[in-house]
Amino acid sequence: MAASEENNTLFPIFIFSLLALPLVPYTIFQLYHLATKKARITKCQCSVCLQSGKYHKSVIRRISNFSTYSNLTLVMLWVIMVMLAYHIISSSHEVKVFEPFSILGLEYGATDSEIKKAYRRLSIQYHPDKNPDPEAHNYFVEYISKAYQALTDPISRENFEKYGHPDGRQGLQMGIALPQFLLNIDGKSGAINLLGIVGICIILPLVIAVMYLSRSSKYTGNYVLKHTLSAYFYLMKPSLAPSKVMDVFIKAAEYMEIPVRRSDGEPLQRLFVLVRSELNLDLKNIKQEQAKFWKQHPALVKTELLVQAQLTRETGCLSPSLQQDFRRILEVAPRLLEELMKMAVLQRPPHGHGWLRPAIGVVELSQSIIQAVPFSARKPVGGSVEGIAPFLQLPHFSEAVLKKLARKKVRTFEDFRDLNQQERAELLTKVAGFSLSQSQDVETVLEMMPKITFDIKCETEGEEAIQEGDIVTMRGWVTLNRNNHKVRALPHCPDYPFHKEENFWLLLADPNANSVWISQKVSFMDESAALIAAPKVIRESKEWAGASPKELNYAVKEAIEKVRNGSRLVIGPFMAPEEGTYNLTLYCLSDSWLGCDTKMNIKLKVLKRTRAGTRGGVQVDEGAGIEDGVEEEDVEEDEYDDDESEYSDDEDDVEHEEEAQENGDDDSENKED
Repeated sequence: MAASEENNTLFPIFIFSLLALPLVPYTIFQLYHLATKKARITKCQCSVCLQSGKYHKSVIRRISNFSTYSNLTLVMLWVIMVMLAYHIISSSHEVKVFEPFSILGLEYGATDSEIKKAYRRLSIQYHPDKNPDPEAHNYFVEYISKAYQALTDPISRENFEKYGHPDGRQGLQMGIALPQFLLNIDGKSGAINLLGIVGICIILPLVIAVMYLSRSSKYTGNYVLKHTLSAYFYLMKPSLAPSKVMDVFIKAAEYMEIPVRRSDGEPLQRLFVLVRSELNLDLKNIKQEQAKFWKQHPALVKTELLVQAQLTRETGCLSPSLQQDFRRILEVAPRLLEELMKMAVLQRPPHGHGWLRPAIGVVELSQSIIQAVPFSARKPVGGSVEGIAPFLQLPHFSEAVLKKLARKKVRTFEDFRDLNQQERAELLTKVAGFSLSQSQDVETVLEMMPKITFDIKCETEGEEAIQEGDIVTMRGWVTLNRNNHKVRALPHCPDYPFHKEENFWLLLADPNANSVWISQKVSFMDESAALIAAPKVIRESKEWAGASPKELNYAVKEAIEKVRNGSRLVIGPFMAPEEGTYNLTLYCLSDSWLGCDTKMNIKLKVLKRTRAGTRGGVQVDEGAGIEDGVEEEDVEEDEYDDDESEYSDDEDDVEHEEEAQENGDDDSENKED
C-alpha cells in the first residue's frame, strides 16, 4: 500500500519536471524580449496616428494580440504546472524520524526509572484496555511500545543506536514514476491500458508529426506558401517595369485562396470606377480594356481592386465582408513583398547577379502600400524625380496644399526638408493654411524620418587591390540618423492597420547592366543581435590580421559603440568580374518611407590576373567626387604600367628569339627554292 502511494506521488513530480525544464527558460526569454522591445521602440505621436487607433491599447485589442497559438499554449502549460504543483504539495507527507525519547516525552539520557514511569503514564492513556479508540491502539503499538522496547531491551537499544530504529536496518523503498492504474494490470484492464499506451506514446506523436510536416511542406520559413514562391520565380523577368510589379504581386497563392462572393460584385464595381485611373488601362480602347480586366480570374480582380483601394485611400465603399478580405490582403503583404524582393535579387547564371529594375519596383510597391500613396503620384513633376508621393505621406497634406507650396518655389521634398523648423512653420501656417497643431504634426513626422549614411569599402582580403576572379568583400557600416535621435522607431503609416517595422534593402548594383551583385536586408530594430554579431566579426578580422590584444579590445569597443549609436555592420562577398572598370551604385532602399532612399557611386577597377600578382584598386565616390575618382584611376593605370616594366626585358628577349627563328625558317625555304 505504501509503495502504491509512493508511485502515485512520483508520477506528478516526473511530469512537473518534464514541463518545467523547457517552459521556464522559454518564458523568461519571451518576457525579456517583450520588455526590451516595448521599452525602446518609438511610435509616431502625431494626431493622425493617434486618431487611427493603431496604437490604442483597448482590452479587446490586447486580448486579440495576445490570443495567438503560442501564447495560449504557453498559458495552458503554466496552468497545468500550477495544478501539478498543488497536487504534489497536498498529497505529499512528511517523513518522520523515529525518536523514542520524544515519543515518551523524555529528555535525551533519561534513567531507566524515568523511562518506566513515562511508559506507565502513556499506557494508561493509550493502552487498548483503557482506550478503545483504534487510532490510540495503533499509536500505542507502533510508537509507544517500540520506543519503550528501544530504550529498555539491550538488543533493541543497540539496533536503535546503530541504525536509528529498534527493529534494525530498514529497507529502502523504491518507486516508479507511473500512475497506479498502469501498474495494476489484470485481465480486464490490460487491453485498455495497452491501447492507451500505444495511442499516447506512438499514435499521438505520429499524428502531430504528420500535421507539422504537411504544414511545413506547404510554407516557407517566412510563412509564405511555396506555390507563391514558384509563381513569383516563374513570373519574375529582368525587364519587369516597376508599374508591372503589381501584376506579379497579386498572383500569390494566398490571394488566390480568398473567396469571391456574389455579394462582392456591386461594391467591386463601385470601387472599379473610383480607382480606374490607376489600373494602367489604355484610354484609346477603354471599353476593350475594361472587358479584358473583368475577364481575369475573379480572385485577381478582387485583389488588385482592394490593393488599389489602399493606395488611393478609397476604403469607404467597401462592405463588411470586403473589409475583412482587405485586412487579410494587407496583413500578408509585407511577407509577400519580401519574398518577391528575394526573387528579384536572386543570383542567376551566368554571372550570379540579380535584377535591379524589378527590385526597385518591389520596393516602390512596398512603400506605396505602407504609406497609401498611388503610383500616379510618383510620376516626375518639375524637378522632383519621385513626384509628389513623398509629400502625401505627411499628415494633412493633399494635392491642393502642394499647389500652394509650389508658388513659394518649394517643388521637391528635399527642398521642403532642408528648410529649418521656423521656415516650415511659417510656410505651412501662412501659405498652406495649417493650424499650429497640424504644423506640429508635420514636424513630428519629419523628425522620425530616417537619414542613411554609408562607410563602405570593397577589397580583397590580404591584397592591396583586385584581380579578376578574386573573392571581393564589401564591408562597412550603415548608419541611421533621425532628428529626434531615436534609432528604433515604427514608421508613420496611419492608413496601414497593422504593426510594421521599417527595414532597408542594401543593393550593390550596376545600373547600366541591370544587375545586382550583392543584396542584404538591414534592420535597426534588433539591437541585441547586432551587439553580438558585429563585435564577433570585428574580432575575427582583427585576429586574422595579427592585431595586438590592445588593438583588438579597442576595435571591439568601437564596434559596440557604433551599434548603440545606430550603425549596423554589413558584409557581402562577390567574385570579381573580368578586367575592366565598373561604375557601380550602392542603394539603400526603405520599404516603409518615401523620399528616404540613398545611393552612393562606387568605381571598381578590376585588373587582369598576371603571374606577378599585380593588383588594381577600388574607388568610392559620393556626389561631386566622381571626377576625382577618374583622375585617381589614371594614376593607378600609370602605376600598373610601371609594374609591368619590371618584366618587359624578359618579354623582349622572347620576342627577339621568336623573330630570329622565323627569319631562319625563311632563309631555309629560300635556299630550297
